[in-house]
Amino acid sequence: IVVEETISLNKIVEIIRKRIVLIIIFIIISSSISLGITLYLLTPIYQAQTQILVNQNSNSGEVNSWSTESDLRLINTYNEIITSPVILTPVIEKLELNTTPELLMGQITVSSKSESKVVNISVNATDPLQAVEIANTVAEVFKEQIPKLMSVDNITILSAAKQSDSPRPLKPNKKLNIAIGIVMGLMIGVGL
Repeated sequence: IVVEETISLNKIVEIIRKRIVLIIIFIIISSSISLGITLYLLTPIYQAQTQILVNQNSNSGEVNSWSTESDLRLINTYNEIITSPVILTPVIEKLELNTTPELLMGQITVSSKSESKVVNISVNATDPLQAVEIANTVAEVFKEQIPKLMSVDNITILSAAKQSDSPRPLKPNKKLNIAIGIVMGLMIGVGL
């Protein structure tokens, strides 16, 4: 014989109220573990960003639609070239980095908005100063190399990456990790 029991909402609230100390203990333990992992096991990642402008040099001072269209079409090509070994190898040599172009490529994100001639170069690194140095050096090497590679001289460094006085890591997000720890503790405590 199968007997079906239904537990009322009042009964659940009563059980939770009786076990609130146990639930709070699980929340404290879980959030403490999450905080410990965040502070001591996860390596902080910092981000630096530099911007370059793709723009034809015009001696007459006029900006014609053909050169603007040409610049916009070149941006996709430039985005690929920026993360290629032809640019990253000289960056590694200049900064004397202990890495390969393939690994460095994984640290760099190149993006540009649609119909914009501004290209953003973002670099993630474990050291905030190194992130700034890599971002600026990538932009400089790209500006030096592009006339040789494509026979055009249309790159201007719009804004260089700067190191903040108090750099904040991009990852890990301490508040988010602690919130996840609290939710996990609450779920485990209520579940038990």
